[in-house]
Amino acid sequence: MTFRICRADTLGVANRDFEGTHHMHAGDIVLLLVAALAAGWVDAVVGGGGLLQLPVLILAGLSPVQALATNKSAAIFGTASAAVTYVRGTKLDKGVAVPAGALAVLFAGIGAASAALLDASVLNPLVMVVLLGVAAFVTLRPAFGRTPQPHLRTRGRVVAGVAVAGVGIAFYDGILGPGTGTFLLIAFTSLLGMDFVNASATAKVINTGTNLGALIVFGVQGHVWWALGLSMAVCNIAGAQLGVRMALKRGAGFVRIVLLCVVVALVAKLGYGQFG
Repeated sequence: MTFRICRADTLGVANRDFEGTHHMHAGDIVLLLVAALAAGWVDAVVGGGGLLQLPVLILAGLSPVQALATNKSAAIFGTASAAVTYVRGTKLDKGVAVPAGALAVLFAGIGAASAALLDASVLNPLVMVVLLGVAAFVTLRPAFGRTPQPHLRTRGRVVAGVAVAGVGIAFYDGILGPGTGTFLLIAFTSLLGMDFVNASATAKVINTGTNLGALIVFGVQGHVWWALGLSMAVCNIAGAQLGVRMALKRGAGFVRIVLLCVVVALVAKLGYGQFG
């Protein structure tokens, strides 16, 4: 049994890659939807949902750029729904979230426009080293992120946090992506002294901005499989809502455990892709 997924350029943009239709087996569709559900949960808690969605999209036959683009079309809905629920359940640092979110739209778009030029083998080792550092840091400091440290929130640190999140991490999300939510979470806990739950809330707002900026560029370029991405978005939203509610209910300790698991999985995936 196969499904026929239309890939017309619905935005009116000429696109040779997406002319006609693509036949995808029912098993592939089910696998993609399950991955989207799980990715929504992971993304809502600590980020890193792309670890699940991107490989499955590539296995289903998409090119790396198409997979990144279609992943954004699903992830933006899950991330946005998680952001709304977090904002309702915890206090959002608007002084960071608003300016960083606005910058994130721009710089993620710039990153997405550069995605086709990237040789991932150049960047992956650096990302692995950073993630290993994150894992060691969180493991060796068990109290890290469990309680807020408001004394760290100085004007200079706020400016640095906005720049790191809205420029650096946003550009990274547009051009490559894996672990963006995790990097945002670590940035806000280490730079601004947020606990993991409040950092997750702020990260989701900014991650929505990065997804939007990248999606606009990918959509204009014609790389998005809209029918597939929007179908996955439904499952992504469901997973995100489950994840947010668990994070709010179980607190920073739960988020810390999931964070360590996701970081280890990200390093393993990147290492296998680089050296496997």
